Amino acid sequence: MNPNTKALHQLGQSLWLDNITRRLLDDGTLANYITEQSITGLTSNPTIFEHAIGQGDDYDAAITKADHENPSNETIFFKLAIDDLRRAADLMHPAYVASGGIDGWVSLEVSPLLADDTDATIAAAAKLHAVAARDNLFIKIPGTTAGVAAIEESIFNGIPINVTLLFSREQYLAAAGAYMRGIERRIDAGLDPQVTSVASLFISRWDVAANKQTPTELHNRLGIAIARQSYRAYRELLASDRWQALAETGARPQRLLWASTGTKDPAASDTLYVEALAAPDTINTMPEKTLHAYADHGQATAPMAVDGDDADTVLQAFAKAGIDADALAARLQHEGAESFSASWQALLKGIEDKRAQLAEAAR
Repeated sequence: MNPNTKALHQLGQSLWLDNITRRLLDDGTLANYITEQSITGLTSNPTIFEHAIGQGDDYDAAITKADHENPSNETIFFKLAIDDLRRAADLMHPAYVASGGIDGWVSLEVSPLLADDTDATIAAAAKLHAVAARDNLFIKIPGTTAGVAAIEESIFNGIPINVTLLFSREQYLAAAGAYMRGIERRIDAGLDPQVTSVASLFISRWDVAANKQTPTELHNRLGIAIARQSYRAYRELLASDRWQALAETGARPQRLLWASTGTKDPAASDTLYVEALAAPDTINTMPEKTLHAYADHGQATAPMAVDGDDADTVLQAFAKAGIDADALAARLQHEGAESFSASWQALLKGIEDKRAQLAEAAR
């Protein structure tokens, strides 16, 4: 077991892989990450699948087989994705069992085109979870206004949810509120309160946006400050009377997940966000490049302070530099939803093109 990743695991942080491809499954790489790098879960999104399916021939045989029934491109995608994620979920199942269902999860996203449609998102989440048929598979729903309502209803329906595209403390708290309302409604209805959820806060995109507008001494500090501020809110929520009442019924905390933790600035450390975001009872989902970097030369540091450390001071400095954090959070969430929608369209177009190529080659 790698000592660097093992140290984070022993600190109480789960390490998840922010990637899924059929190649990772077929060649044993994912299994190796589990045994050697302390990986206990993984996440996926439309961009990841766009690259995995569109580049190379790993999915050609499955697409050809599915094409005989002439399904839609979206239907083919979900079949390919669910096949991969079922295999990944089975690999993660020992971690799921060992943690009592807290860890060992994989994630599948509803169509990003549904981001503003609450009812359609609720229906899609229920259908995808039923089709996938794995207890340790999250359905990802964005934390948009429409998504928050869908999260509450899906939790009430007993669907495990990974809330994605969160960019601020306020957006996180909205997602946490939706989760708790769903659990409270289940308790009132006499249903099992143990429905698992995570809330995914995106980090590096803050710095990509802010570095263009701020002096060098502030570069790559905003995302970490937002994370520290959100971690403080997370800890305060878990200590609240409202959550403690739910915990007494057996409800599980909605764990905070650090997403977008690959360093984008070549001038910064490639383990910057992993080291800064070490914190118990959280998850860090990282790209393969970042995982390899941390395993090679990452430094285990003291866990993040529950009081947010210097978050308020840093955020004040950004405000003086002209950064409106609330406005930027809203913009980043909107841009993130648009980016996933664009990747979704490119993914479906890639499947359409691949189907045409394979059909032509078979003639």
